[in-house]
This record gives sequence, structure tokens and C-alpha cells, in this order.
Amino acid sequence: MTDTGAGAIAARYESRWAAVMTAIIFFLLAIIVFTGIHWASMPPSRVEIVDPTTLHLKGEFIESNLGSEVGSDGRITVHFLAEQYAFRPACLVLPDGEPVTFRATSSDAVHGVLITGTNINTMLVPGYVSTFVATLHGVGERTMPCHEFCGVGHAAMWAKVRVVAKKTFDQQVRSHRGPSCD
Repeated sequence: MTDTGAGAIAARYESRWAAVMTAIIFFLLAIIVFTGIHWASMPPSRVEIVDPTTLHLKGEFIESNLGSEVGSDGRITVHFLAEQYAFRPACLVLPDGEPVTFRATSSDAVHGVLITGTNINTMLVPGYVSTFVATLHGVGERTMPCHEFCGVGHAAMWAKVRVVAKKTFDQQVRSHRGPSCD
């Protein structure tokens, strides 16, 4: 005996919804599998690795290379290092309205970098170099706290970012090896 009442109609709708939900689940699983296979066969090209145990001894993150510098092509690059519980250098000087390439890494733990008043927000993972380009607007000082818990001294881990007029930045570059907050 067939039931043509409300129960049969509800059962038909439930069956259709179950089929739709099953299709959506299989579609999402297919996307996950495809993405996993794709990333395994073609990893992102911007991944740079560095040995965190020798950062202080050789390469671009030795003490004398940290901070802002202007390359021979006029591009501004900032190198900085995060380590428990400080950023090195503790103050970065950057020009107002100019694109700056940031290159940073960590020597010991995962740290987070956030420059207040900007959209700069990245993670620094030991063994990997984080690279991004940003332009800061507005002369003044901003804070740069670590936003990833890195141990008991985490709350005191922050640095300053001083944005100065381009003319002031250029004068500091000519008078020092690199601009400083002193």
C-alpha cells in the first residue's frame, strides 16, 4: 500500500536533500584531494629555507645586515630576525610612501609579526624566510608586537617601526650604513 500523504512527501524531500548533501560532500572531498596532489607535485615557488642554527654566523641575517638598506637599484629592503623574546633590530626606520621589501625569519620558535595601523601580518617560522612587499603611509611611530605566543616573555616582545619622510630616510642612508632610530 502506497502512502500518498504528508509522510511520503517529507520522505521524498529528505531523500533529495540527502542526495544533494552527499554530492556536496563528495565535491568538497574532491577539491581537497586535488589540492593536496597539486601542492605535492608543484610546491609554491616562493618558499625559501634557511638554517636557523647558523643565522648569526653567515648569510643575510647576520647582525651587520639587519635593518633597512637601499640596494644599488634603489629598492629598499628590510632584514629582521625574531628570537625569544625580541626582534632584531628593535627599531626599523622606513620611508613614507615607498615600497619596502621585508625579509624576516625566526631563529628559535614561531613568531607573529603585526605592524599596527597597517595590513602587515605574517608568521615567522624557523627555517623559512618570510618575504613580502608593503608601502607604509603616514610619518610616525608604530608598534610591531609578536602576536604568536612564543613563551613566557612573549608579552614583552615588540619593536618600533618609525616611518620618516623620504628625504629624511635618504639623508640617514647617506650618513650611516643604514637608518637607525637613534
